[in-house]
Amino acid sequence: MSHQEVQIRTATHKDAEAFILLVNALADYEKLARPDAAACERLVKDAFGEQKRIDVFLAEVGGQPVGYAIVLETYSSFLALPTLYLEDIFVLSQHRGRRAGYLLFKHCVREAVKRGCGRMEWMVLDWNKLAQDFYERLGARRLGEWLPYRMVRTELEAMLQDR
Repeated sequence: MSHQEVQIRTATHKDAEAFILLVNALADYEKLARPDAAACERLVKDAFGEQKRIDVFLAEVGGQPVGYAIVLETYSSFLALPTLYLEDIFVLSQHRGRRAGYLLFKHCVREAVKRGCGRMEWMVLDWNKLAQDFYERLGARRLGEWLPYRMVRTELEAMLQDR
């Protein structure tokens, strides 16, 4: 492994192909289906289109993308401040150990502070002990009192059909 420095930057539309490759690599790592062509188009539009929904940051080594993070804002009514939500953070396995994940995460923390966020939140898969340990070493705490719930598109549409 070379000792090139990790650089973190905001992704641009020119990075769309590399971004999708990294998303696919995360899907493979999590043993999930990769996004189909239509989903990839939406990812690119939502990251780089006229009405952006997400911000994407890239970790690079020698000018090559080796990791990424996706963030977006939610809102806390009790704090009356935005929350920076970290949707994905991922580094290719062959580039772990360079602190790329740490630098991506720190960049997101810096972004939360810059945006005036009252907090930053994210989810970790229950089997990903490596990630859990990483976040706890940084001072994050696991929320025990909140349980994640989800409705997928078909369930949303079914609810709207319910009279």
